[in-house]
Amino acid sequence: MAPKTQQSLLRIALPKGRMQEGVFRLLADAGIRLQSSARQYRPKISLPGAEVKLLKPQNIIEMLHHGSRDLGFAGADWAAELNGNLIELLDTGLDPVRVVAAAPRELLRQGQLPDTKLLVASEYERLTRKWIRTRSLKAEFVRSRGATEVFPPEDSDCIVDNTATGSTLEANGLEIVEELMTSSTRLYAHPQALQHPKKKTAIEDFVLLLKAVLEARTRVMLELNVSDDRLESVLQVLPCMRQPTIAPLARGGGFAVKAAIPKDRLADLLPDLKAKGGSDLVVSNFAQIVP
Repeated sequence: MAPKTQQSLLRIALPKGRMQEGVFRLLADAGIRLQSSARQYRPKISLPGAEVKLLKPQNIIEMLHHGSRDLGFAGADWAAELNGNLIELLDTGLDPVRVVAAAPRELLRQGQLPDTKLLVASEYERLTRKWIRTRSLKAEFVRSRGATEVFPPEDSDCIVDNTATGSTLEANGLEIVEELMTSSTRLYAHPQALQHPKKKTAIEDFVLLLKAVLEARTRVMLELNVSDDRLESVLQVLPCMRQPTIAPLARGGGFAVKAAIPKDRLADLLPDLKAKGGSDLVVSNFAQIVP
């Protein structure tokens, strides 16, 4: 009889398909290496005590619900659709989409669906039926299996689908009627995994690594020099995580200041700091930030 394979401490599901590239890059930036080929569904992972399997996001939600996986990345849209027994640990913000109802422009009356019997096509049965009930629509549901946008006008009156930019809907002559929800790639856990002390610690460490990368992507390190008499003016407008680091210059006459600032403030902040006496401004990127 063959010996039983020892179960790994963490069983992680990674998404195969549209979300895969962003999740793999996130793991790589966190120092977690994956080794796999194009046809391999069980890549090797450098995270001690962990095993990985590639699955479609819908299947990840189902496997987490049944407990065959401890952790998994999937879209919030499929978590809402499948209504699994999950705990959301982290919103990565990757692959943001909206789940919307859309219909052909010629069907709409002042941007609204007509008060007639409608056929609504979607991959999202639960979300769509809930929307139909909430809006008290005279509508029937028909399931689509990909390429939902091609259903109208011949095979449905309206669709519920996800969209990142709306360009595919527009190209097919569809207009958004209503937004049902927003979604992005999230990290979910099976509840019982968090009840196991060793698993819980490993999960918390994993989340910490990912958060450090996500935080680093939103900030840059800004360094500048400023004279003694202009220091307070600079500090009044300089954002930072807690307090900036300030050190006297080697030959006196001023200070070196550095702070981790929000990346989206750079365009306004650099000219302002320069005007208030900052000089020799240097901006650099982070790999990870652990508050």
